[in-house]
Amino acid sequence: MDFKVIHIFNRSVTIELDSDRVFEQNENFCVYLNGEKKWEGKQNVVSLQGLLPDTGYVIRVEGAGFVCEKEITTQHESVLLNVKEFGAKGDGKTPDTAAIQAAICACPKDGTVYLPEGVYYSTALFLKSNMTLLISEGAVLLGDTDRNHYPILPGMTRTTDEKDEYNLSSWEGNPLTSFASLITAIDCENLDIIGDGTIDGNAQNADWWINPKIKRIAWRPNLVYLARCNNVRMQSLTVQNSPSWTLHPYYSDNLAFLNLYIHNPSDSPNTDGLDPESCKDVLVLGTIISVGDDCMAIKSGKYYMSLMHHKVTDSIIIRNCKFERGHGSVTVGSEAAGGVKNVRVSQCIFDGTDRGLRIKTRRGRGERSVLDDIVFENIDMNGVHMPFTVNMFYFCDPDGHSDYVQNQNPAPVDEMTPVIGSITGRNINCKGASACMICAFGLPERPIEKLTFENINVSFLPESERTPERPVMMDNFDEMSGRSVFARNIKELVLTNINIEGSSDKEPELIDVEKKNINNVNYI
Repeated sequence: MDFKVIHIFNRSVTIELDSDRVFEQNENFCVYLNGEKKWEGKQNVVSLQGLLPDTGYVIRVEGAGFVCEKEITTQHESVLLNVKEFGAKGDGKTPDTAAIQAAICACPKDGTVYLPEGVYYSTALFLKSNMTLLISEGAVLLGDTDRNHYPILPGMTRTTDEKDEYNLSSWEGNPLTSFASLITAIDCENLDIIGDGTIDGNAQNADWWINPKIKRIAWRPNLVYLARCNNVRMQSLTVQNSPSWTLHPYYSDNLAFLNLYIHNPSDSPNTDGLDPESCKDVLVLGTIISVGDDCMAIKSGKYYMSLMHHKVTDSIIIRNCKFERGHGSVTVGSEAAGGVKNVRVSQCIFDGTDRGLRIKTRRGRGERSVLDDIVFENIDMNGVHMPFTVNMFYFCDPDGHSDYVQNQNPAPVDEMTPVIGSITGRNINCKGASACMICAFGLPERPIEKLTFENINVSFLPESERTPERPVMMDNFDEMSGRSVFARNIKELVLTNINIEGSSDKEPELIDVEKKNINNVNYI
């Protein structure tokens, strides 16, 4: 056994065991720093805080039958600025926005803005390039509950020469005016947000979740919003109680989200955990997400942004993570008009979510909405109602229930027709499924190109414990209970080495599947 050094910061480091075990080891292992024990546990990804800048360290990992060491040197830091020296009180009542923002504005290149233990009551903070925000253990950045105290980001502004547009904010895939987020970064690079502390949107004590689909002054903010940023890393923080989507990277590249704990109540509306939108090169590692909507939703905007500001979401790696509750563990869509490609999800636990792999799109997303080369492998699902769903009739948006979106007869293929290419699931164990193992429904005029499922083991709950559910959110589709495979409008379906225990049916239901490659599918 060995380990990899994933990212080195000025005051912390993240390592990952070089192991094929899902999320964690069977037994505890220990991590030492210069001979001093700093961590003990099972999780494959470990972040160590409290290091000093510009300093060499020896990291030693010891487990059952293995010992390995590596040397690192932490990154440079020019200065550490304590927000309390700028007037922040940290008493949970006094508004600390101005003091913290002053420290951020005064921070030089390679400097760190430091929040020591305390509760910092704040509205939106705007970060900048070449800095670190360090929220230490025991420190809470707590969101102001009055929406009138938050600045507003205009959705789209014409440039002075009227030749272009300047986009500042987004709401559910469209460039609409929204409140600024508690942590906001616009056009930043080389930015780190680290520490064992907490970013708390405090939404449960505000009115963000009341009538959530009604615009009041502006649309609800995210908790952390990264717009057109490059080389941003977040590490170790607890991020919770978001007004809407929790972490929202937007048109940003080279991002890392490491050992985060993202939590929102199960009944909180539209509080996705992490939604990269029109982003490239995103690493999500060792992160636990438990929220009221999709744990992760990979997006690329709606039709207008695809047409006028097109950017494919590309190269997303999600590894050694745990996704709990929520509507979907890892979702692609539905606001994906710009396309999504090259997604790899591996060594993850999906626990108690409605759906595991969830692909969703609809007519009107457009011909650039190509969802392709998406691979889920080495996954353990526990109590996931519907492990695999692919839906091209998703009934979102004001026209979601219209005949144009929901009619199951072939429509003309035109510039508004989306594409689903290759989706793969392999080496996956699912325990406690209830509604349907695989439910895939393509467009009749543009069938799903290829679905491949290999080495899948699924066991269903007993019939008495199952509640019928609709696996895909579309009109004119019945609820299911204990169904194994339903696939319609697919060009090629590959099912290899599939073991299905306790289903109510004994063979797949395939409608308008052009090419079938079914080998060793066993009903137990």
